[in-house]
Amino acid sequence: MEYWWRYDDGPARSAGFASQQEAEDWLGTAWSDLRAEGVDAVTLLAGEDEVYGPMSLHPTD
Repeated sequence: MEYWWRYDDGPARSAGFASQQEAEDWLGTAWSDLRAEGVDAVTLLAGEDEVYGPMSLHPTD
């Protein structure tokens, strides 16, 4: 099963990942670039099923 991030604003989605861990690791390094591109929140999907989200990419105060 392929995991991927749906962008709630901005470009439609990320590339696919072989595992949830790979997808989460990628987001850990890419979130600030996504924010700079105008993405406000993301949702993790496994195939077409939502795993969790939406998750804000804004820093907490």
